Amino acid sequence: MTIVESLQWRYATKKFDASATLEETQIQQLKEAFSLTATSYGLQPIKMLVIQNKELRETLVAHSYGQRQVVDASHLLVLCIQKNASTEDIENYFKLIRKVRNTPDDVLAPFKKSLLGIYDRATQKDLQQAAKSQAYLALGNLLTVCASLQIDSCPMEGFVPDKYDEVLGLDAKNLQSVLLLPVGKRAEDDYMSSLKKVRKPLEETVIDIH
Repeated sequence: MTIVESLQWRYATKKFDASATLEETQIQQLKEAFSLTATSYGLQPIKMLVIQNKELRETLVAHSYGQRQVVDASHLLVLCIQKNASTEDIENYFKLIRKVRNTPDDVLAPFKKSLLGIYDRATQKDLQQAAKSQAYLALGNLLTVCASLQIDSCPMEGFVPDKYDEVLGLDAKNLQSVLLLPVGKRAEDDYMSSLKKVRKPLEETVIDIH
């Protein structure tokens, strides 16, 4: 399939085949794709939980407005942001740059000073909102990668983050959940799989400026 054909094939899966399990190589590709997602300044203020445990996921259905995708899918991906960010994150980021690229400190100094200034001026609410934007970038990237790998998925905002955080012990990890992405294989009787996509004509959504 071409990438457009893959995106035509993709849809928000409403019913997964509960007996189907993705291969470890597929899950590894999704992990790599998440890591390679573009983020502001390259800071990666997001993390992803990959949950396969069915019993654990069964307890999350009640906090997902009864949506069975979270447990019937092969795996549940939970996209999270840092609950509290700090300038220590900046320091660690520049340590990583030096380790990977061996860039001299005097070259990095202006960029580092700029980022530290941004963090110093921002409130935690500002930083959390910025991190949420990065999580949506990661979600979009994962949806496209899933389509290209013929992995079914269903992006979800419909859940109770506070309850997820409690069940998954995210507070102790300085994380809070923001988005869900069940991944797996569509059920043969998912009526949504055969429906045509409803999209506005390109001329209504894309403006060419010559």
